Amino acid sequence: MLKQLEELQLEALNELGQVSELKGLESWRVRCLGKRSKLTQVLRSLASLPLEERKKIGALANGTKVSLESSLAEKKKFLEEDHLASFLSRERLDITLPGQPIPAGRLHPVTQTLEEICSIFTSMGFQVAEGPDVEWDYYNFEALNIPPQHPARDMFATLWIDYEETTGQARLLRTHTSPMQIRVMEKERPPIRMIVPGRVYRYEATDATHESMFYQVEGLAIDMNITLADLKGILFEFCHCLFGEERKVRFRCDYFPFVEPGAEIAIECSSCHGAGCRLCSYSGWLEILGAGMVHPDVLRRVDIDPEVYSGFAFGMGVERIPMLRYGIDDIRLFYSNDLRFLKQF
Repeated sequence: MLKQLEELQLEALNELGQVSELKGLESWRVRCLGKRSKLTQVLRSLASLPLEERKKIGALANGTKVSLESSLAEKKKFLEEDHLASFLSRERLDITLPGQPIPAGRLHPVTQTLEEICSIFTSMGFQVAEGPDVEWDYYNFEALNIPPQHPARDMFATLWIDYEETTGQARLLRTHTSPMQIRVMEKERPPIRMIVPGRVYRYEATDATHESMFYQVEGLAIDMNITLADLKGILFEFCHCLFGEERKVRFRCDYFPFVEPGAEIAIECSSCHGAGCRLCSYSGWLEILGAGMVHPDVLRRVDIDPEVYSGFAFGMGVERIPMLRYGIDDIRLFYSNDLRFLKQF
């Protein structure tokens, strides 16, 4: 039996030396050290031997088992190190190569346009102010010379929120950024020069030219001796900065309830250059904003004497400007979250 144990150990070690993969070690362990292995059978047969012989052969058998387990552990460690080295050689990282570029985001085209508009007006001495999206009826309509039941309210598809019985005031999502005219004039005395960028809301059907939420920029200037010529000069300069010196600008009368007189600014169509096309409805012009002189009643409401001070106001839809500049024919593209569209700007 001693010779049999020596042969078992030698045979097991030879087989272990031929194992070249980690998955082969488990098969070797089951075959040479498992419950049905020859070594285990030898250990179970010791009970039938005399005591002295059982001690001698048992010690040798246990030593053989310990030796094989030790060889198994060494072989496993060797194969694991060899596997790791092989993996590292295949997945080697060359630190001299430039790293993969991280894709950078960019500003939304409407945000880009807002920043450009603000930059132009701040360079002309205007300050930037912001106001609340949820507004009181007083600031959104009444203080701007649009009292209750006034027909001009039909121009605004208003999203009402609630009505407070204690104060008798209604709240709404602001339909324009003009309420900040009143808020600023209540707190500050002339001279005032400010612009108000922000979101506005209208309850209307969404189509290629209408959205329920869009951006506006409101402008206001109050001082002594401000005339319509000042308004025209400021807006012509703005249009030339934004659209180019060569672009023709049209200034003509229009109606807005909180200015008197009112005017509109239109630019020459970028598609047909004034000849007339579908983009400009064959007029040759594209309207970009409304403006006018601040109504005396609006000044009186905030305790500014219209006999001493005068001013002008203007407002524009921000999305309309990139639509005109880049020939975009659907306002909904700005808010559809389509990266194919947004990455162009």
